Amino acid sequence: MSAAVHQLLLSIEDELKALEWWQCEPPAVSALQSTQPFCLDTLSLPQWLQFVLLPRLHQMLQAGQPLPNRIAVYPMATECFKGVDENPARLLEVIAQLDEALTGLPVEREA
Repeated sequence: MSAAVHQLLLSIEDELKALEWWQCEPPAVSALQSTQPFCLDTLSLPQWLQFVLLPRLHQMLQAGQPLPNRIAVYPMATECFKGVDENPARLLEVIAQLDEALTGLPVEREA
């Protein structure tokens, strides 16, 4: 499973870059210390993916730690990406696949 999760993390990174949502400069340290889910009060969802979720999961993989098995990023992503000019369909699909890989449960995709 770890190889599949690693590949999904790389795919999320690729999609963020393709959508031009990848940032070269990290946000302020204080923005990363939010206690809100997805750091909603300090980061956009693409920033949270890039600076919180991806590094955390990569670190867990490298350390051989157990990965979270209760995760639901897809519902949040579909809500956050409504009405954006770019087409995040591929990014949403990869996020759904990551949720499925970690939870072992199917994700109900929006039509």
